[in-house]
Amino acid sequence: MASDSPPDSVVAWHTLEAEKALEVLQSDRESGLTTQQVTERLAQYGPNELVESAGRSTLAILWDQFKNIMLLMLMGVAVVSAILDLRSGSFPKDAIAITSIVVLNAILGYVQESRAEKALAALKSLASPRVRAIRDGKIVEVSSKELVPGDVMLLEAGVQVSADGRLIEASNLQVRESALTGEAQPATKHAETHLQEETPLGDRLNLVFQGTEVVQGRATVLVTNTGMKTELGHIATMLQSVEAQETPLQERMTQLGNVLVGGSLVLVALVVIGGVIRTGNFSTFEELLEVSLSMAVAVVPEGLPAVITVTLALGTQRMVRRQALIRKLPAVETLGSVTTICSDKTGTLTQNKMVVQLVDTERHTFRVSGNGYDPVGEFQLEQQAVSPEQYLELQTLLIACILCNDATLQYEKDQWVIFGDPTEGALLTLGAKAGVDKATWARKLPRVSEFPFSSERKRMSVICEASDYRPITATAADPIQYLMFTKGSPELILERCTHMQVGDRLEPLNAEQRAEVLDQNNQMAGRGLRVLGFAYKPLATLPAEGSDAATEKGLIWLGLVGMLDAPRPEAKEAVARCRAAGIRVVMITGDHQLTAQTIAQELGIAQPGDRVVSGQELDRMSLQELEDQVDQVSVYARVSPEHKLQIVQALKRRGRVVAMTGDGVNDAPALKQADIGIAMGITGTDVSKEASDMVLLDDNFATIVAATEEGRTVYTNIRRFIKYILGSNIGEVLTIAAAPLIGLGGVPLSPLQILWMNLVTDGLPALALAVEPPEPNVMNRPPHDPQESIFARGLGSYMIRVGIVFAVLTIALMTWAYGYTHAPGYDRSPDTWKTMVFTTLCLAQMGHAIAIRSNVRLTIELNPFSNPYLLGAVTLTTILQLLLIYVPPLQNFFDTFWLSPLELAICFGFSALMFTWIELEKLFLRWQSARRG
Repeated sequence: MASDSPPDSVVAWHTLEAEKALEVLQSDRESGLTTQQVTERLAQYGPNELVESAGRSTLAILWDQFKNIMLLMLMGVAVVSAILDLRSGSFPKDAIAITSIVVLNAILGYVQESRAEKALAALKSLASPRVRAIRDGKIVEVSSKELVPGDVMLLEAGVQVSADGRLIEASNLQVRESALTGEAQPATKHAETHLQEETPLGDRLNLVFQGTEVVQGRATVLVTNTGMKTELGHIATMLQSVEAQETPLQERMTQLGNVLVGGSLVLVALVVIGGVIRTGNFSTFEELLEVSLSMAVAVVPEGLPAVITVTLALGTQRMVRRQALIRKLPAVETLGSVTTICSDKTGTLTQNKMVVQLVDTERHTFRVSGNGYDPVGEFQLEQQAVSPEQYLELQTLLIACILCNDATLQYEKDQWVIFGDPTEGALLTLGAKAGVDKATWARKLPRVSEFPFSSERKRMSVICEASDYRPITATAADPIQYLMFTKGSPELILERCTHMQVGDRLEPLNAEQRAEVLDQNNQMAGRGLRVLGFAYKPLATLPAEGSDAATEKGLIWLGLVGMLDAPRPEAKEAVARCRAAGIRVVMITGDHQLTAQTIAQELGIAQPGDRVVSGQELDRMSLQELEDQVDQVSVYARVSPEHKLQIVQALKRRGRVVAMTGDGVNDAPALKQADIGIAMGITGTDVSKEASDMVLLDDNFATIVAATEEGRTVYTNIRRFIKYILGSNIGEVLTIAAAPLIGLGGVPLSPLQILWMNLVTDGLPALALAVEPPEPNVMNRPPHDPQESIFARGLGSYMIRVGIVFAVLTIALMTWAYGYTHAPGYDRSPDTWKTMVFTTLCLAQMGHAIAIRSNVRLTIELNPFSNPYLLGAVTLTTILQLLLIYVPPLQNFFDTFWLSPLELAICFGFSALMFTWIELEKLFLRWQSARRG
């Protein structure tokens, strides 16, 4: 054997014959590699395991939290406040309070971002720990980590494949590759096949791949790739190359922070410059600096991060009740912005259960209704229900379906389940729908022999003893002791038939009839159905073992059975709801084009004549070509992991907010790249779940639509309480800025009082607004532009308008209160005016919270108990505010003063004007709308 190392370059192994592959890798099918070769190749290729790239460290994630511009400004305010307090000999309680808020917000952000990435760990678990291999001419069991290219690996039913390899020998080998390729059915593998280089991954029938499972047969495999060079390693590389991106909400919050901080710094500069100009010197600079500090604290909505986090958490709880488990909080809001849903087919849009749709005999084509493996359904001719017992050739065909069958149908845990091959399970269900029971007929016609299915024969026959049953077509003189039932590829079964059953008689098969059967077979296959042909043959004697070629001749044709992984009943309605909501649904599947097209048309995802793009076409497209076409194509079939990732990236480059569903290992990179990665909870692999933002607990597409509705509601409520909070903050800033400009002595609000308003007075009602019920039309409008500003659709103008109204009312109250508390004869502290300003701002927010529940409907028109949390929050916050005024320890801590009943009544009166203004605005908008329309 040559001593040169095998090539490092990429080889298209599926294009090589087994002997050529052995030659390239300098291995031997009988003796495998030598110990020395294994040692050398381990040094060259490294261990057969997936390698993890370094991600962000815990310290880096924590440090990133302090880069938020609003937190940076608050930290600066805390430092300056501490210096001023220490200079004056006061305890720096404002600085401590501000620092505490900064730290709490940083911890909150860290907890959200620091969830460990476990997708690669889940990928690693797919490799089998031990594997049987041939080395030095002996069969040995080694660790999968020690496999190297050139090793000869032995596979059998039940084992996981530990490396990618080229088949040397295979006997009836079937491998479940759905996690890797998306193909629903196990792939039947052939060692003798060599293929074209552009053959899609799912059609490379002479290769096996790491992480897949052998379900039937045995094989000898030449290991071709290990570790990160395997298809699984390729997915791991893609998974680690996908960078986490900000969600629309995070981007909008960043924009909000920039605007607020920028606006606040401009206002601070104006106040300081205006104060200096007004006095003509810097004598009031320290007072102006205190005003600036209060303004800076007022402009930052300190409670907003906590309110948003709690709102998203509440949204996750509601979604769990609707079978959607949210793994990453920002995904709740992002769902509300989704414009495109890329859905896998099998199990999500379909039931992941083969269901017979059509049965074709010589004289009739029956349509069969029903869902899943539930043996309830109708046989229909020309849309009319018929009784199967009336059609003799159909009865014989159904008997063949249930007897030429190794599966069992059982009722367990309130549902019908199949043990065995899903295709054979569909045939049992078909028979049961017609009252043809397998157990009953197995007693009448007990199986005594069989010719099993093989990938070479593409058919299966069972021989049953016929002592208690004679076919209707038989005469009394016929020497029938046994009946043979055969199923398989329609073309091959038809070739072996000489007659066909028509009613209760036999007719010789002529060329025209054969052509009709083949044409019907092509039509059914063209609709995406998996088609099987059935025949039978009476036998006088029991055939000898191995006589299948001679025995399976002169068969009597019965008919065709076409089955499909049927769409979920609720999926069609869910797709229609998406269309009404302006959300486009795209099917991306590893299944064949015809199957994908059939399901897509039935669900309304695609229309007849729409283009279906295959993986091979995607390989020939440039990235720009894909981006140009991605908005017009709704069905992609026979795609690979790279294709799914490319489609998602192309959609995102077009500005779409993409939700991507998946259940297999192959879906993980695309799930991670999508704005919302949605994994299947029942059939999904651990890899797909770890890469996702959301897990469907029922694997149902309709659940995505329900979750999208919740996401839209959450985003609407977030906008609602941002309007509520920031309207108040603008009012606070303008009030504080006005105090020195109109010549009032001192700052009306301390940083601690502002923190109280922003966290408690604003925060509690904001949380209650977060659970406001959804609007009636939430799913009857298109998604809002994902690139829209947080201030879009009137939110910015509302905040400024309401902030100015807040300020005008409070400044009017402040001016009156200052004069009132500084008038001769006033027997309490002249600083009582500050407490009146503080109380008025807090109470005005309560009226604001009640009025903001709806943009157009008056409060009196709303059911006050549809959101009881708001009533509770307003009541509690009002009581807490009164405690700050009348409880001495709280008075001392918050620097408040006792208010007389008259002063408190005046505060309530001015506060009520805020509620009145907003209600009048609604009436004005109604009048304006009526005038237009």
